[in-house]
Amino acid sequence: MKNILKRRYWITLCCLLIQTSLWAQGPWPEVTKEMKPWTRWWWLGSAVDKANIQRELTLFESAGFGGVEITPIYGAKGYEHRYISFLSPEWMDMLSFTVERANGLGMGVDMNLGTGWPFGGPQVDEEYAATKFFLDEILLRKGEVLGFPLTVSDAKQSYSKLQALRAFKANGEEIDLDSYLDAPRGTSWTAPEEVRVVALFTGRTRQKVKRAAPGGEGFTLDHLGARSVQHYLSRFQHAFQGRSVQIRSFFNDSYEVYGANWTDDFLTIFERKKGYRLQDHLLDFAGKSGNKDKESRIKSDYREVVSAVLQQNFLRPFTGFARKYGAMSRNQAHGSPGNLIDLYASTDIAECETFGSSLFGIPNLRRDSADVRNVDPDPMMFKFASSATHTSGKKYTSSETFTWLTEHFKTSLSQAKPEVEQLFLAGVNHVFYHGTTYSPADVPYPGWLFYASVNFTTNNSFWPHLSGLNNYVTRVQSILQTAGPDNELLVYWPIYDIWHDTDGAFKQLSVHHVDKWLHPTAFYKQSVYLQRAGYSFDFVTDAILSGTGVRDGQLVTSAHAAPYRALYVPACRYFSEKTLSHLLQLVEEGATVFWEAIPEDVPGMVDVSGRRELLRNLFEKAGLKSDDNNQYVRYGKGKMYLTADILSALETEQILAERLVRAGLKFNRRKAGDATYYYLVNHTAEIIDEKVWLNASGHTYTLLDPQTGQTFGLQSDSGSVRIQIPAGYAWIIKVARGQQSALPYRYVDSLQEGQMLAGPWRVSFPAGGPRLPRSRLLDKPDFWTAWNDPVADIFSGTGIYETTVRIAKDDTKAYLLQLGAVAESACVYVNGQRAGIVWANPFQLEIGGWLKDGDNEIRIEVANLMANRIRDLDRRKVPWRNYHEINFVNIDYKDFDASGWAIMDSGLKGPVRLLSY
Repeated sequence: MKNILKRRYWITLCCLLIQTSLWAQGPWPEVTKEMKPWTRWWWLGSAVDKANIQRELTLFESAGFGGVEITPIYGAKGYEHRYISFLSPEWMDMLSFTVERANGLGMGVDMNLGTGWPFGGPQVDEEYAATKFFLDEILLRKGEVLGFPLTVSDAKQSYSKLQALRAFKANGEEIDLDSYLDAPRGTSWTAPEEVRVVALFTGRTRQKVKRAAPGGEGFTLDHLGARSVQHYLSRFQHAFQGRSVQIRSFFNDSYEVYGANWTDDFLTIFERKKGYRLQDHLLDFAGKSGNKDKESRIKSDYREVVSAVLQQNFLRPFTGFARKYGAMSRNQAHGSPGNLIDLYASTDIAECETFGSSLFGIPNLRRDSADVRNVDPDPMMFKFASSATHTSGKKYTSSETFTWLTEHFKTSLSQAKPEVEQLFLAGVNHVFYHGTTYSPADVPYPGWLFYASVNFTTNNSFWPHLSGLNNYVTRVQSILQTAGPDNELLVYWPIYDIWHDTDGAFKQLSVHHVDKWLHPTAFYKQSVYLQRAGYSFDFVTDAILSGTGVRDGQLVTSAHAAPYRALYVPACRYFSEKTLSHLLQLVEEGATVFWEAIPEDVPGMVDVSGRRELLRNLFEKAGLKSDDNNQYVRYGKGKMYLTADILSALETEQILAERLVRAGLKFNRRKAGDATYYYLVNHTAEIIDEKVWLNASGHTYTLLDPQTGQTFGLQSDSGSVRIQIPAGYAWIIKVARGQQSALPYRYVDSLQEGQMLAGPWRVSFPAGGPRLPRSRLLDKPDFWTAWNDPVADIFSGTGIYETTVRIAKDDTKAYLLQLGAVAESACVYVNGQRAGIVWANPFQLEIGGWLKDGDNEIRIEVANLMANRIRDLDRRKVPWRNYHEINFVNIDYKDFDASGWAIMDSGLKGPVRLLSY
């Protein structure tokens, strides 16, 4: 009888495993290299060789990476003899070899179009270097003489030119002195009375490329200059000549071009674009006139022109260069002095960035106080990039992911999970880890490292479990890339309100200062309000709206973009009369527009009174009155609302929020054909177990579990579906027509306490260092750092915890293995078979398919972090960080020293439980 039951068990198990395999393959898209995570691959000193390139790429592929982005930087000291000069024939041979080997592994290769950041190098002499203006002021009494030629006040300037010169009397009257711009030596001008002279010079920032690699050193590029950009690109054209480059995309890092606010022909460009001469308003531009309104208007025009020039002279030529070589352009617009959304949209792939760590409610998710920065990564900031992608109908939004997530060597895979989930929720679907440093096999532990990144290197003790995170990312991105965005609303970004600020002239919009330029605005507050209420939206700009049309009452921003139900304009002071005129045309054709308030003014300097009157007349023509903040009007085929209660107005139009947010869930909704996908994440402290109503309806509701790859049918009733998502877990629900093909999901309705796996436990150490601790026999599992063993205290690597559990197997039940406290990730084996990697909350795994009646061998391979071993190196003053330039700094950009750290918990503490349901 026992043999019959045993055969029946194995037959059932085999059928179950076959079905599970089919489920995992069927609903999931076929994986492409872009669906896998990629990583920034720092080439220190470009000291690469073919054997190590082959070795590292093979390891990357086996860990689940889909590609690399090559960014050469400064090198390690003592290895100068291995350095290869950037773009030299030898360097190009290494690039070709990398591409060839990556292609053979099914991987892709991106390339930074420079070294370090920002763009620059030896081809950028002072003529083509990053440029800035100087507004020098000279006070003259009556009769005092101004001698020529004038020189700029900055003594460091060796390449400067006087571009405009004005004298101002006490009554504000201006004297034009431009005739003296090229005055020969010895020429002078005598002040007729007491005057203030303002001289506009063009000069150079003298910024050098940060973290440059050998052969990439030099001045930073003038990104605003058409000639300078073409000159910069010509070096690459020469290096690529006669070669098949086969780069997937060329990359430009965040705009960290400090103080670069000008280009030599800016005055001519400004006059052509704005219709007036900036040099005729120097006192206002300098903020010295006392007329704040005029100053803000001139500065707004200046900033708008800077944005247009950056797009026209740099980003579009950069994209054109990439396409010439059959590649795409990938760009980080944040930090740029311009309209970020328009700049993101100017290249093929818009890339945002996470910087620092976030606070989540997930139980036991570590966040050290030392890891907290001035502002947390803001998912609303990520939407600037994804909005550019969605409104232009492009496929990918990428991200520089995990920059300075925690202090070095203390980042766990469980901490990475919710951070990357915030990106996915914001519409990012193509993540790049920050990052992985190329390190030859003969470099002693910990190998070569980069100072600002989570070290996703093969020397990291979590490397054996990294595929757990990578496979999760791949599954989520497979859905986010094959299904398009399904967002109801466009939300207008009032950039002119930011540009009218009189604080300085140059305005860079960086991720590090969103608390200053983003958080205080009505735009941000209303966007957060809408998102928390359950609405999905993309941001839109004047430029995007100018190309938007109406189809079947919905707004269409581009030929390949998904349509939007309506436009919402948060309260703003400045609004373009041209944009309003086009909006009224869209409304007339059937669009719906919601206003929080009527803007009171037009931006910019030209014909303010006439344009202001036109703005007012357009609103009156539409029937909206500024003295009534609760209005509804029909205009042509469309409608407009003026209301402070946006939620009620949206519901009136039957534009309904997703009610699932009331349960505490975050979501990203995507659509592919007749199917709708909901990516749901629980970042709360509790399991969410309840029925939720989804706006999308269908005959079948299928769970695609991105953590495991399994799929199941879900219970549904009259449009509601029961969810059961633990804290820290994510689901993907596919809503579709047709018959359900997946086996039903086993809801945990009655979780029964099974057996505490108390022991004895055998603990051994197969891999790691600096030495392997001796094996032990424990009564119950415990961290190996709790043993008062000096060898175990400094060990980083893998520890194996093994025990045997006897059960009476019930094939009608599922069995859940809960690991309790894990520091920091584990791979579980049951009866010699791998059951899965447990690398993030809630640190549990369903193992029923591997259990048998009777004795069961449980093997848990636990990996800790690098911190304890690095601590030991620093306590013993073993030199391991020795790099050119910045060397190696901590999260506060001070010299790194781990010697004072406390020992981090490592291993498995438990309690380990086996529960059934």
